[in-house]
Amino acid sequence: MLVQKLNVITRFDEQELKSLINGCIRKELESQQKLYKRFYGFAMGKCLRYASNRYDASEILNDGFLKVFKNIHKYDYAWPFHSWLGKIMSNTAIDHYRAELRHSHTQELTIAEDVAQEPNVYQSMNYQDLLKIVQQLPASYRTVFNLFAIDGYSHEEIGQILSISVGTSKSNLFKARQKLQKALQHCVPVEREVRDGAEEGGKIVSIQKKFSEVGSIVNGGLEP
Repeated sequence: MLVQKLNVITRFDEQELKSLINGCIRKELESQQKLYKRFYGFAMGKCLRYASNRYDASEILNDGFLKVFKNIHKYDYAWPFHSWLGKIMSNTAIDHYRAELRHSHTQELTIAEDVAQEPNVYQSMNYQDLLKIVQQLPASYRTVFNLFAIDGYSHEEIGQILSISVGTSKSNLFKARQKLQKALQHCVPVEREVRDGAEEGGKIVSIQKKFSEVGSIVNGGLEP
């Protein structure tokens, strides 16, 4: 009975989403507003990871939604809508990074990149505290860290996306790890979870789930 109810809800959500998308294709303001509100939490969560502060994240978010509404007629229903929207938000964040690039300093790193294991203090931190640490990274480090650790791109792909060498991508990841490890060592663990920026699809995502990849990367759990 519960499964049937969930299936009805899922079908209703899919039908509602399709209706909103069609309304946006017709450039209906009401549909655009509803779509914006429905995916605001998910989109803002992604933008906050790439930005250094909420103001910049809001700018990325608004630019991203403009692109969503401009290109929504190209959306393929065979793919999850949140994945398509998330890709646009990531690309918009990268565009903002490129605008900042002239103010950032990156260096080539040719030595081996072994990062010492550190205690997983991130596990007792909440989403907002860890997010603030990531936001404090220089734009070049933060962007590579997000692309590699969170969004799963390879260094070769990152190099193509950001027009940098594979060595520079690895260097930025290495330095991001170092800075995050140092910052994590000085953090006061907390146990609460926060909704702000961590809500995806109406669910509050815990720090363990949302940033499990981050902890692994920070502590050298995956090879660069």
